[in-house]
Amino acid sequence: MAKRFWRIRGHKRFDTFVDITVPIGIMTEGQVKELLKCFAAKEGLTYEEIVGGYVRSNSKRANKLLDVQKNGPYPEYSCGEDPIFTAIVVDEAGNRVEYRPLPGG
Repeated sequence: MAKRFWRIRGHKRFDTFVDITVPIGIMTEGQVKELLKCFAAKEGLTYEEIVGGYVRSNSKRANKLLDVQKNGPYPEYSCGEDPIFTAIVVDEAGNRVEYRPLPGG
């Protein structure tokens, strides 16, 4: 089986300012989602906005600034607006590939 990797990128406007590739086996899907939230918080949010991303969704302080979106069947995860952070699964050549996590992963 070909090696697969998480490719995590950060984009601001039209520029990519971070591009990190991590082997699939050392990060679960849940850890990738948390990493995207962490990057989005660090790069673009105030402390108050970060708190709003973690409080109960029906509270007055709640916001959706740290919500992770799943797009497509491959999948692609994203978090943030500008900057935005994305994670996709790629092969050794950097081509996008399908990924089906193991149960509990």
